[in-house]
Amino acid sequence: MKPLVIKISGHELNDDAFLRAFAQVLRAQTVPVVVVHGGGRDITTYQERLGITPRFVRGLRVTDAESLAVAEMVLCGLVNKRLVRYLLSAGLDALGVSGVDRALIRAAKLQADEDMMFTGDVTHVNAEPLMRWLAEGVTPVIAPICLADDTALNVNADAVAAAVALAIRAQRLVYLTNVEGVLDAQRRCVPQMTTQQAQAWIADGVISGGMIPKVEAALRSAQQGVATVITNLQGLQTHGGTTIERETNQ
Repeated sequence: MKPLVIKISGHELNDDAFLRAFAQVLRAQTVPVVVVHGGGRDITTYQERLGITPRFVRGLRVTDAESLAVAEMVLCGLVNKRLVRYLLSAGLDALGVSGVDRALIRAAKLQADEDMMFTGDVTHVNAEPLMRWLAEGVTPVIAPICLADDTALNVNADAVAAAVALAIRAQRLVYLTNVEGVLDAQRRCVPQMTTQQAQAWIADGVISGGMIPKVEAALRSAQQGVATVITNLQGLQTHGGTTIERETNQ
């Protein structure tokens, strides 16, 4: 059975009721699952406690050296183990790792118009450990701190999920968020979206903030053959949300 990759965003990771429900939904899945998580809300909270002003470019966090230390502690420790704990309580055999562990996910510095410092982009996924864990009935839970040549890099979890889904040839990639799907200008969920439509909505500001990297990663995944959906927990259960369509004329 081809596995399912689910990316859960930081907005949901502070909600105990959501995490309990999420764990039960995962337990009911009939295919192996890899979970990739964010944790942006917790990172921002701890940055502000330390007097660090969070900065974002097109929805991506600019990670200086101090912010990288915060991201490592929050993502690999606090958030990862919180999520693993809930999955274990639901009866799943969950294993929390980061992209650094076993050189699972390698990254390079993200190239952008301004210096993103310790923000990275995925260059390689080591699929072999993931496939072995899945075959053993283990649910890997991946924090998006990834390995570079001489450091770790903070990589957007949406991009990590897309790269993992491609590497393990997932049947489907689901981005779980706090809205039912991608919303149009009238705040209505659209059931399908193409590359052309998404690019236009990003340019017009209809898609903004943290939804931009989510949609861009979903589009790349869809173009490479992985069925991709953006939705909430209810949509995961009912197969709702926004399906990102592969362009048929390319």
